[in-house]
Amino acid sequence: MGPRVLSITSDIVQVGGPSLTHANDAAVYLVRFGEHAALVDAGSGRASERVLLNIEASGVAVEQIRYLLLTHCHYDHSGGAAHFRQRFHWPVALHALEAPYLEQGDNQVSAASWYGDQLTPCPVDRRIGDGDYFPLGEQAVQVIHIPGHSPGSVAYLVESEGQRVIFAQDVHGPLHPALLSNARDYQASLQKLLALDADILCEGHHGVFVGKAAIAGFIARFVEP
Repeated sequence: MGPRVLSITSDIVQVGGPSLTHANDAAVYLVRFGEHAALVDAGSGRASERVLLNIEASGVAVEQIRYLLLTHCHYDHSGGAAHFRQRFHWPVALHALEAPYLEQGDNQVSAASWYGDQLTPCPVDRRIGDGDYFPLGEQAVQVIHIPGHSPGSVAYLVESEGQRVIFAQDVHGPLHPALLSNARDYQASLQKLLALDADILCEGHHGVFVGKAAIAGFIARFVEP
């Protein structure tokens, strides 16, 4: 399979996921503003070379990537981080509550064991929290803490083509004790996501939702009455 990307806006493409790289990979998104770019999530590590080929096919050089922004520590999102950090020295960002699990290679909290695999330990260069910003080109990426699916799940908010784009990878859950999930936090985070009033939602497993009504409809599927 040759390089394949999914264009979302002129600044944003999807470069990883089951249809693009490997069945174990959650969606991997690439954001580019000017000459600087950031990668949102890293996939499982099973097809890192294919992710790189897709990045190249999108017109972004690896030297332009300033950050590897992880939404949470789960294997299908973070397993490729160690390889990318070691090879390209991309600084890895992850919420402070989950940094230890990635650094220790925790196979239970990361759900790597669910895939019959192991999480490669990876240092976290920046422990992030709600409201943090990452400058990118002449714009910025905002961090929004959305705990529930996992303690340190975050969404990343950017503006592209005048539209609010949110990367919220596991809106759908699942919730499980092994993942340290919290149902009350999860419901509060769903309301927080709805209040963002985004125009585009880039999810980790269910694809890209365009339009406020489509986004609200998707999130509402998981809201308890």
